[in-house]
Amino acid sequence: MGKRVGDRKDGVLLRDLDSMHFIVPLIYPNRCDNEAFISECIDLTNAAAYLGRLNSEDPEYKYNVFQLIVTAVLKTLALRPKMNRFIANKNTYQRNELSASFVVKKLFKDDGAEALAFIHAKDSDNLFSIHNEIYRQVSECRSEKKDGSTESMDMFNKMPRFISKAIVNFICWLDRHGWVPSSLIATDPYYSSVVLTNLGSIKLHSGYHHLTNWGTNSVFVIVGERKKRPFYNDDGSFTVRDSIDLGLTIDERIADGYYYSKTVRLLKTLLENPELLETALSEKVDY
Repeated sequence: MGKRVGDRKDGVLLRDLDSMHFIVPLIYPNRCDNEAFISECIDLTNAAAYLGRLNSEDPEYKYNVFQLIVTAVLKTLALRPKMNRFIANKNTYQRNELSASFVVKKLFKDDGAEALAFIHAKDSDNLFSIHNEIYRQVSECRSEKKDGSTESMDMFNKMPRFISKAIVNFICWLDRHGWVPSSLIATDPYYSSVVLTNLGSIKLHSGYHHLTNWGTNSVFVIVGERKKRPFYNDDGSFTVRDSIDLGLTIDERIADGYYYSKTVRLLKTLLENPELLETALSEKVDY
């Protein structure tokens, strides 16, 4: 079926929503006013052993926990399609593609520049193909080359302030209708299915991060620092295991609590059984 009136270039208008999910965006139009925050602790025992096996062959680019998380989040969104929806201009859309974005620090210094990595995933992707794409993106980001969105921001920053403000206000109007030129937002993280931030890489704990009213992003994932912690058994005994905290900020208008609960359960299952990430993103798993 071709594009219909009401569809956007990045999403298909959902015309068969139940009454509640039709009305809610009309009375709560701003994404930032509709955030739900979920915190989850992941047992990394199996993941650490799995990464050890992958890296025992000494690949040029080592496999790491962040790559597992990116792949697991993408597979979760592929299998839970409501999580890949967005609301814009009070309408709900199913996104046309599955994508993930994150910021890459070029140098770990206070004044080190940042660049944007943007992954366009395919149904056939798995951990190995995403690992290779992350390697390509990180290598490119740490070169002197700038991504398109950063170049656009640099251009506005060089203009007289009153002109840049007027242009940005106009672009925000285009944003509400899905008419922003692709060249401006090609690597804009807030136009991706999920934004991830790896706070653990800079020795920070996981925590809350807001969504934005700009763009179409409905899911933000915060990755905390790896640490040892006790995991308790039913009898009160415990074992100390390697773990990581994830914080998920979600636009609560795109689904309901039960759907979110099953989504988080799937994500946790994938990360605690990382062999499942070797399958295609679209291949179903039992959880």
